[in-house]
Amino acid sequence: MAAIRESAPNTLVMVFGPTGVGKTTLRTRIEQILVQAMAAELATDRTTIPVVSVSAVAPIFGSFNWRDHFKRVLSQIEEPLVSYKRLPLADRMHGTGLPGQVFRSDVGAEYRYAVEQALRFRRPVTVLIDEAQHFAKVKSGRKLLDQLDVIKSIADCTRTIHVLFGTYELLAFRNLNGQLSRRSIDVHFRRYRAEDTEDRRIFANVLRSFEHRLPFPEPPDLVKDWEYIYERTLGCVGVLKDWLMRALPAILREGRTTLCRKDLEPYALSVSQCDRMLSETLEGESRLEETQDGRLRLRLRLGLGDDTESPKLIEHKSSDTIPEGQSVYHSRKRPGQRRPTRDRIGTAQVALGGSSHV
Repeated sequence: MAAIRESAPNTLVMVFGPTGVGKTTLRTRIEQILVQAMAAELATDRTTIPVVSVSAVAPIFGSFNWRDHFKRVLSQIEEPLVSYKRLPLADRMHGTGLPGQVFRSDVGAEYRYAVEQALRFRRPVTVLIDEAQHFAKVKSGRKLLDQLDVIKSIADCTRTIHVLFGTYELLAFRNLNGQLSRRSIDVHFRRYRAEDTEDRRIFANVLRSFEHRLPFPEPPDLVKDWEYIYERTLGCVGVLKDWLMRALPAILREGRTTLCRKDLEPYALSVSQCDRMLSETLEGESRLEETQDGRLRLRLRLGLGDDTESPKLIEHKSSDTIPEGQSVYHSRKRPGQRRPTRDRIGTAQVALGGSSHV
């Protein structure tokens, strides 16, 4: 919410996270907050909509279908006559100057223009796009930057913040060029980590919340088996919710008054499934992690040098006085590194006690 409310109106916000962490639930909650916040304004201005929320649909064949995506956006806005959209006359002139002739590469341009016009006049706070990793579905030879440039251009034209929710596959769009890096904000929606004490405490509270919401006369004790539940959910609440939804119908049909670990085991994800999900999650987390080596490389390229020296040494160096007129020489050698000299090559005969040594 801070990224939406406090950023420039043409900003792209990218929300990364593992599968099942709750990105779709987060998107739904953002919609609710924005609608509640604009309730008074919506009562007096019926032309305004608080938010546009869609899902990017994976293509059946080939590249991502922008034409279909734009039509879905227009339908979500409840734009009338979606199938009859046309470009302005000046944009429809091509070749001989006759109206109606459009570039083949601009197929779907009329829907993009309609989306831009709708966002300008309806003035939503933000556009939320779920499953945004599907934008990366491109044919060989087409640049990923072309895909994201479409979203960036629409955000520029309409002055509307776009929020892209996706798995770690969305990292392919991260830092494609300098302009995109400057205009985008990264939000890492990470899982709960078992090695973090605070995360373990919060995960236990999540389990207690589920305990009181399950439809049983006797609330189950999920916290008792938290390690097994964490093992099969990787600390992702969405995975836990799906797991319980699979198990509940069968348990309720049996007339059980509560549930325990043995009731959940048949419906848990397999070890191989969890291992695959964990591998993808760890890879994504490592790509988002900032290392000391990366920071040092950035400083050296900027000409700032290494800042790992102790504060006392830096303070001592800054307090040294240089006599007037004396030049200052800064050695770039590290301790133990010799000065650059030319080494002699070839062989040398040295007489020692009548014998020669090479």
